Amino acid sequence: MKPSIKQNLKTLGITIFILVVLNVLGTLFFHRFDLTKDKRYTLSPTSLGIIKQVQNPLSIKIYMAGDLPADFRRLQQETKQLLEEFQAYNNNIVFEFVDPLENEDESEELTKSLFQKGLTPVNITVDDKGKQSQAMVFPWAVAVYNNKEVNIPLLKNIMGASTTQKVIGSIQHLEYSIADAINKVTKNKQKKVAIIKGNGELNEIHIAKMLMQIRESYFIGPFTLDSVAKDPNGTLNALKKYDLAIISKPTEKFSDEEKEVLDQFIMNGGKTIWLIDQVAADMDSLYNDAGATLAYPRDLNLNDMFFKYGFRINPDLIKDEYGSPIKLATGEQGSATQYQDFIWKFAPQVYPKSQHPIVKNLGGIKFDFANPIDTLKNGIKKTVLLQSSQYSKTIGTPAEINLNMVTEKSTPQDYLNKGNQNLAVLLEGSFHSAFENRVLPFKDNSFTAKGKPNKMIVIADGDIAKNQLDKNMMPVELGYDQRTGNLYDNKDFIMNCINYLLDDTGLINIRSKDVELPLLDKEKVYESYTQTQFITIGVPILILTVFGLVFTFVRKRKYSK
Repeated sequence: MKPSIKQNLKTLGITIFILVVLNVLGTLFFHRFDLTKDKRYTLSPTSLGIIKQVQNPLSIKIYMAGDLPADFRRLQQETKQLLEEFQAYNNNIVFEFVDPLENEDESEELTKSLFQKGLTPVNITVDDKGKQSQAMVFPWAVAVYNNKEVNIPLLKNIMGASTTQKVIGSIQHLEYSIADAINKVTKNKQKKVAIIKGNGELNEIHIAKMLMQIRESYFIGPFTLDSVAKDPNGTLNALKKYDLAIISKPTEKFSDEEKEVLDQFIMNGGKTIWLIDQVAADMDSLYNDAGATLAYPRDLNLNDMFFKYGFRINPDLIKDEYGSPIKLATGEQGSATQYQDFIWKFAPQVYPKSQHPIVKNLGGIKFDFANPIDTLKNGIKKTVLLQSSQYSKTIGTPAEINLNMVTEKSTPQDYLNKGNQNLAVLLEGSFHSAFENRVLPFKDNSFTAKGKPNKMIVIADGDIAKNQLDKNMMPVELGYDQRTGNLYDNKDFIMNCINYLLDDTGLINIRSKDVELPLLDKEKVYESYTQTQFITIGVPILILTVFGLVFTFVRKRKYSK
């Protein structure tokens, strides 16, 4: 046998041996390499923990297939790659992409069923070299596990943003959206949420959308404080069985006994979300012949508790140049009433500046007659989640509020050193009881003066969690303003608050993940369209052609001798 043949066989044998060893090692040790700069395909430890919960087949249908606009093709590709990453760690996870508009005979029935599930499409205007066309896309997925089903929103609504900006924001939240859905559908409910009643809080119909969203992940129940008068200790023991209490826009005073119940709930580790209006004012009271109402301080008898916990809600109104749009009748032309758009400065439209996971990358959040929050030094960590704009100020009450204020003129000097008022604050630490070193309203043998490490969130506006009602008196989406057609991020903000307070998996922290997306500048591409086509298509073909010719020439010279 020739030495050259022996050498070739030896090389082949070594190569086969190395490949076999690598395959054996690959079956013994699992690792995936993420070569992206921002590690976008590296799943967080939280996601990996959630994936381990999937013990049976979990099916995910993604309704984004077919001929999609460019931005949505990017979202589709990112979704596919991320789901492949989930699937690599647990082969019980299976997914498929479906085009709901592919079959004309079945598309109408399928889209109708998607509508009934709450999977609403988006209509996109596609601009291709100056030519515009309309496209309908369903940016949704549905996860099914053990006969349980949950919707996964893939496109994040960002009010006023372009489609490209919405897609970028959606990709930022993709891992959180999918991991959250898998967690909901695979994990049994454990935590309990109490909706406090008995002091003039919002009716259930006005917080229906919030309750429906909470119910997907947690047990939920109304909890009235009326029984405190007869059996305060029994009421306290019953409340201690809950993990979170939501106090949504109370309008009546709390008795000292009711306050002690809430205080001891907090001292024993109960989380709270305070949705408080310290001023009596609402939009409905403005729609009268005079177009005016009196805004006045509301005494809820909670100030001493709040002061002890480390904050104060002032009985003032915030007036913000970055208000929400409002339509008002300005006269009649013929038989038709004429409407005009104005900015209502008592409804701040807040865009989060904080990088905290609760609010990071959220869009606009709408407030109504909000109050400023002062934070006090008491050893409790305070994180400001939301603030009014720099062009805002406080208005003392009592004060008359009327719709004619929409025409008032203002200058930046009117807001000098008055803006950036706190609207929502997270407090974390070991709280001291409001009844420490005081005579107790009722005898409690288990009274605790200093509580366990705890968290609470205070929001100086109860209407932030209030959904509007349609003409049939049915609740519309939380954050949707029927008067203007705008959809704000109120629901996401409220749910992020609840998830952060109750989350023991760290799921909310996935929202802090940053993904850098290099995007093409469409204007530059259009300007040099032919050149771009040549670079992206022609150059690779040219390189292959040159390589082929050189390879053929060298091969002929080598073997022709």
